[in-house]
Amino acid sequence: MLSLTSRRDVLRGLGVLTAGSLLAACGVPTGSDKPAALGSSAAPSAGADVRGQVTLWMRDDDLLKVFRTVVPAFNARYPNVKVDLKGVDINTKLPPALISGAGLPDGSFWEDDQIGQHGEHLYDLTALMAKYRDDTIQFKLDVLTQGGRLVGVPWDTDPGLLYYNDAVLSGAGVDPASLTGYDALLDAARAIKAKNPKARPIPLEQDDTLGMMWYTMFLNQQQGHGLVDPSGNLTLDGEASRRALTWIKTVVDEGLGARQKFASTAQITMLDEQIISLVPWAIWFIFIPQSGLKKTTGQWRVANLPAWTQGGARSGLMGGSSFVIPAKAKNPELAWLFYEFAVYDPEGYRKVFSKNSVYPTGLNTVVPSVKSALDPAKPLVERLPQLGGVDNWAISTKAALDIPAGYTAPTWYGQAAKYLGANLQRLMDGKMSVDEVISRSTADIKKNLIDRN
Repeated sequence: MLSLTSRRDVLRGLGVLTAGSLLAACGVPTGSDKPAALGSSAAPSAGADVRGQVTLWMRDDDLLKVFRTVVPAFNARYPNVKVDLKGVDINTKLPPALISGAGLPDGSFWEDDQIGQHGEHLYDLTALMAKYRDDTIQFKLDVLTQGGRLVGVPWDTDPGLLYYNDAVLSGAGVDPASLTGYDALLDAARAIKAKNPKARPIPLEQDDTLGMMWYTMFLNQQQGHGLVDPSGNLTLDGEASRRALTWIKTVVDEGLGARQKFASTAQITMLDEQIISLVPWAIWFIFIPQSGLKKTTGQWRVANLPAWTQGGARSGLMGGSSFVIPAKAKNPELAWLFYEFAVYDPEGYRKVFSKNSVYPTGLNTVVPSVKSALDPAKPLVERLPQLGGVDNWAISTKAALDIPAGYTAPTWYGQAAKYLGANLQRLMDGKMSVDEVISRSTADIKKNLIDRN
């Protein structure tokens, strides 16, 4: 799905990427090549006598700074391990290094959508992860599993949430508690537009990849899997897809949607002018009301997504990243020890997510993938006055736990934006019908991506 690099580049260019705007990507392809196994016979030694140097790659951004704050606590546990955290362009440097075996780190952060394409070059962590499986969100295990082999350490989960302007809803006579279904969301948008004819309450994304990511979240909400089912068959002509596409077309046909790019200056202006007021999007939308708005700060709230059917899921995937250990790494055991500490040890994940010098209110644009860390009674982040003091931790952690299991994505997912993503744009521009999106996208994906693979 959308690479973390591209989203951050957009935000930096707009000057809105701040300490509160950490993003992650989502999805992972499946693979068939068997990676090497780490810890298949015994777990790495975990005593204080462990020694050596471990090189770990991160992106050169706020997250790198956050993980550097974890190192002192890790060294209190393992005083003889030197941790070298390096900020690099991972998507550019890691794939060729995995293939050549030269210049490899011992471990690396990576978006989930990249990992499966390179699974044959990564350690199988199944044995080491065995004791943590029950404490890990199932969606992440599904995403990182290839043929029964776990090739990553699950880090963050990014559920979809509903952000809304409470003042706008109140002015239109809409009770936020009524927004439990997507039909109710349409009714709310109609009421808002009736009150203010200039309103375009629901954002319709202009970026091919982000638009496809949004649509895929709708699929995951309804059926667990995304563009393909567990057997690898396309789901574009299925009931879930048609329901989502028809809903999007209704937004378009009734003039209820705002055609702007995510986090663009134009979109932020529309949010601040109360033109956009209903945003079913990823958890990481939170950085906009937290740091990007002026006129409407404090008016925004967050809730779980609406459901597509009565009793249906009110959550869906819209992001995630993990840690991988190259099969040719020099010190893979040390990499595992650091990731184990940072991800699963309470002291480690509190260092990452709780408030610190980088994130004064805590890292709130993602949530851990560890179930025991998602206790609503023990928040890792603070409530925000920009969201009216609502319990965003309880809402986002429930959403993470409620993401439907079973998601996989094909190796060609990133290339599908050229076809499906572009056709979704045509749908949102009123230039293509639901049937045309399905038929043309299916034909193009089969011809140019599936048959070629």
